[in-house]
Amino acid sequence: MSEALMTIGDFAREAGLSAKALRVYDELGLLVPAEVDAWSGYRRYAPSQLERARTVAMLRLLGMPLARIRDVVDASDAAAAREVEAYWSQVEADTVSRRDIVTTLVRQWKNEESTMSTATQTLRAEVGTGHRQGRRERQQDAFLATPGLLAVADGFGDRDDLAAAALRAYARGGFAAAVAEVAPAFHEALPGQPSAGTTLTAVTLDGTLGRLTHVGDARVWLVRDGEVRCLTHDHTMVAALLDAGQLTEEEARAHDHRSLLNRALTPGVVPDEVEVELRSGDRLVLTTDGVHAHVDHLEPLLSAETGPQAVADALAAAVAAAGEPDNHTVVVADLG
Repeated sequence: MSEALMTIGDFAREAGLSAKALRVYDELGLLVPAEVDAWSGYRRYAPSQLERARTVAMLRLLGMPLARIRDVVDASDAAAAREVEAYWSQVEADTVSRRDIVTTLVRQWKNEESTMSTATQTLRAEVGTGHRQGRRERQQDAFLATPGLLAVADGFGDRDDLAAAALRAYARGGFAAAVAEVAPAFHEALPGQPSAGTTLTAVTLDGTLGRLTHVGDARVWLVRDGEVRCLTHDHTMVAALLDAGQLTEEEARAHDHRSLLNRALTPGVVPDEVEVELRSGDRLVLTTDGVHAHVDHLEPLLSAETGPQAVADALAAAVAAAGEPDNHTVVVADLG
């Protein structure tokens, strides 16, 4: 008895791929449907094809080009293992070469005379916040909003208190203190398998300067003169591959591992640190991924000409309208 075929939508969800990606893979001969309706062109897949599809999804997560993936999935297990090892060896060699270039550029720019600001203006922040549990069983997000510090953290694992504890430690003693606060969660876990963790994204306000410290997938947005700019970069595997042109936007949005972090608040982690000159009239918005992962076209909400609490409330309402599958937190600060 032949196995029942799956629609492209059902198959895509099971495989962790988008329907659009499946169509591309069909055109490339990488993942051909078990059946194509001659009249409608509608594709159907066999459940037995799921293993191949999931392998394709994992190899794309590595950043492997599609042509090379075809060689891997068509090879024997031993040959496929050798091909993946060879590909990764090349990736590591390329990374070493790029690191040398980065070192040269950073040394060059750090040696140049920096322009020092003599501004003495102190900006004050009017703040609005939103902090909701969504459909999760527990609230693992946390935030801080003080006159000199705006911060959010998104916890994961079996500790509900870790994000808040990390933010309190950061407020007391900076990034090193926050890392020290979460370190026991890693030291007590199995090697390489922490039972809990958190992201951390903070903006310290110092006169007209904003000092950003960031690890994870929360975001800081700057709204200036109606234009919206994201000041942070998501520390996820999918974001890294998207930036490298190794995944399409469609693949990234639908990927089963799109929330898989490649950097969080862990012992030894190096945060992104950015300084940005701020001015009166600017708006800073911090969001955890429960906001920006589920609401498309955030820009009109972020730049709305209303007060900060109204903006925070509108963002929370938009997440609720999208089903609010995750904890979601937003901090909005209008500077003046």
